[in-house]
Amino acid sequence: MKQVYMDYGSASPVDERVMEAMIPFFEKEIGNPSSLHSQGRKARRELENARISVAKLIGAPNPKSIIFTSGATESNNLALRGAALRYKDKGNHIITNSIEHMSVMNTLKDLQRNGFDVTYLPVDKDGLLNPEQVKNAITDKTILISIMYANGEIGTIQPIREIGQIATDAKVMFHVDGTSAIGKIPVDVENEHIDFLTLSSNDLGGPKGTGALYIKQGVRIIPFMLGGGQEFGMRSGSENIPGIVGMGKAAGIAEKEMSEQSARNMKMRDKLIDNILKLEYTYLTGHRTKRLPNNASFRFSFIEGESIILQLNDLGITASTGSACSSKTLEPSHVLIALGLRHEEAHGSLLLTLGRGNTEEDVDHVIESIPKIVARLRELSPLYTRK
Repeated sequence: MKQVYMDYGSASPVDERVMEAMIPFFEKEIGNPSSLHSQGRKARRELENARISVAKLIGAPNPKSIIFTSGATESNNLALRGAALRYKDKGNHIITNSIEHMSVMNTLKDLQRNGFDVTYLPVDKDGLLNPEQVKNAITDKTILISIMYANGEIGTIQPIREIGQIATDAKVMFHVDGTSAIGKIPVDVENEHIDFLTLSSNDLGGPKGTGALYIKQGVRIIPFMLGGGQEFGMRSGSENIPGIVGMGKAAGIAEKEMSEQSARNMKMRDKLIDNILKLEYTYLTGHRTKRLPNNASFRFSFIEGESIILQLNDLGITASTGSACSSKTLEPSHVLIALGLRHEEAHGSLLLTLGRGNTEEDVDHVIESIPKIVARLRELSPLYTRK
C-alpha cells in the first residue's frame, strides 16, 4: 500500500542532512560547552554556530539574542511569563487573540489567575485579526501584545508588521509565536518590530525537543528555569548539543531552500484546494491567499473529521483534524469556534499539511481518495441530502 504523509504540521521527519550533522554529537563529540577541555570548546563552537544560523534565518542582527529551549511551548512560556513578571510594575494588561496555540492561551489564563488582565481579540471568519483592533485595545496598563505569525490549523497569516509597528509606537512589547511560519515564509524580526519570537526545531525539519526564543537586545525578562546560568542566564540547564546542532543545521537549510520548497508546496496545496472544494458541502477554513504555502484545511458538512482521518489512514494516508478531540474532551477546536462555526460544523474538519517528502503522486492519491470517503460517510448520515 502506498504511504502518504500529510501531517507535517503535527510532526516532521528529521532531514537526513540534519541527522548527519547530529550523529557525531551522540557518539564522539560529547563534551559539555561549559567545560574548558577541547571537547567542551568544540561543543561551545557548535552551539554558537547554531545560534548564528538561527539568528540569520529570522533577520536577528545579534546571535546572542537567540536562547535555546526544549521547544516552542517552553519558549512561549518563557516569553509570556518572563516579560509579564519583569514589567508588572509598569502595567498588568496583555493583548492577544482568540486563535492562539494552547501554550499561549493557557499561560495567559494562568497569568490572569495571578492578577493580570488579558484581552482576547476576535478574528474574522478567515481567522484574520484587524490591526486597528489591537491599536484600540491598548491602554496605559498594556505591557505586552502576543500574536502568532500564522495559525498552523487553518493556515492564516496575520499582519505582523502592521501590528509590530503599532506596538512599537505605543512602546508595548511584542511577542510572536512563529512556530508554524518560520522556514515556510520569510520572517524578519527587525523589519516586523518583534521583541520576542518563538521557534520550533521540528517545524524546520530538525529534531523534536529543541526550540528557541529570540529576545531583542535590551529587552529583559525574568527566567523561570534557574540553575547554572546557561543561555546567558535566561534558561539554565546543560545545553542539548545534538538537538541544538540539528536545529542550527535545519535553520541553515531552510534559509537556502525556503523559497523553492515553499513554491513547490504552494503548487501542491492549490491543487488539493481546487479539487477538494469541488465536493458539495465542502468549505475551506482560513484565508484563501494570506495562507501558509503548505496548509490546506477544510470542513465537510454532515460528517465527522475523525471518521475521515481513520478511513484515510486505512488507505495509507496520514492527515489530521482541526477538531482536536482527545480522550478527555469532545469539544471542537477553539480555533474553528473562533471563526464563528457551530460545534457540529467544527467537528467536520480535515487538515492536510505538506512537506519536503510529498510528491504530485501523493496529491493525486489524496484527491482520488477523499471524494470516495466523503460520499461513503455522508450516505450514513441521516441529515445529508444531495444538492
